[in-house]
Amino acid sequence: MKVYKPEWQCTFSVNEAAEESASWKERIAWRLRYMADKLDCSGRTIKIDCSVTPQVSRQDIDTCLGKGFEVTQSLLTQLAHQAACEDVMRHAKADLFENHHH
Repeated sequence: MKVYKPEWQCTFSVNEAAEESASWKERIAWRLRYMADKLDCSGRTIKIDCSVTPQVSRQDIDTCLGKGFEVTQSLLTQLAHQAACEDVMRHAKADLFENHHH
């Protein structure tokens, strides 16, 4: 009897700048991304490299990325809420946040 073994591979990386080993083309591309960020005065450019074997559709990859960004949005919203609560507490109960030197 033949044994079938599924094989797959997925690599996923997110970069915010050229790696040290980047080619001159990659360095120029990152320079252009940097200039675009400066022109926009907001936002953050990232480059996503994703390789999946066996191949999955671009639509499936986009769906996964979208869900990942939804989770990111939720986590950042939670962090903002916590920071806002801490700010209120720092103003309302400043004595609790004073540094006590022993």
